[in-house]
Amino acid sequence: MSWEDALSAYGRFDFQDGPWTRPVWRRGTGPAVIIIHEIPGLHPLVIRFADRVAEAGMTVFLPSLIGDPGRPVSGGYALKSMATAFCVRREFNVWRTGRTSPIADWLRALARKAHAECGGAGVGAVGMCFSGGFALAMMTEPAVVAPVLSQPSLPLPFGSRSRAADIDVSPEDLRCVKDRLEAEDLTVMGLRFRSDRFVPDARFDTLRATFGERFDAIELEDADAAPADMPPHSVLTLHLREDGPTRAAEQKVIDFFRQRTGA
Repeated sequence: MSWEDALSAYGRFDFQDGPWTRPVWRRGTGPAVIIIHEIPGLHPLVIRFADRVAEAGMTVFLPSLIGDPGRPVSGGYALKSMATAFCVRREFNVWRTGRTSPIADWLRALARKAHAECGGAGVGAVGMCFSGGFALAMMTEPAVVAPVLSQPSLPLPFGSRSRAADIDVSPEDLRCVKDRLEAEDLTVMGLRFRSDRFVPDARFDTLRATFGERFDAIELEDADAAPADMPPHSVLTLHLREDGPTRAAEQKVIDFFRQRTGA
């Protein structure tokens, strides 16, 4: 089976906004949920999660930001994608604190399009790993009502206390998000494994201090993770077990999307 066959149940279109054009795959009916993949790209386990969201009565949108859509995860592929994302692409905020990744503008525009086409109470969004914080930055778009941050890893936390505590959103965008959460009675969901070096305690401490009771944290133990070739990190994909706490976390995310979008 070719890589593209992994997305054979989806329709593809190219979406352009500002300086960027990216392919997007779409499937389902009902209100929209934008699923932003992790490193190394739009791999089959991201698609598995999208399938489950679609089966729950929502329209999923899968943008491809890096990598080869449908290609399975491997060590060499992950390293290549990391080099591309962290060393080449200017739309991702890898190191700087107090800044929103520029690709958030494109994702907000995609959310506007998705909401206009799919209706409902609003759009859900989940970012994973390097894209984890993107879902939070998308909240400056009024259409986005259900942000999920799964193992939000940017800016990279290593070697800097300020980066370890940062959440990949500018102060201006953060004020807008806080205002919306209060005015519209919304919440932010975050997921991580407690041991994950890419998502240190300080980052979730910042989210708690910033949003208080409006931040719903799901923190998992290493024993909850499915075996994989890397330490526990990818809550909804590589390290998701088909039973136990990770599967319960997946179901909680899907229920959150259904409730907030009106699916």
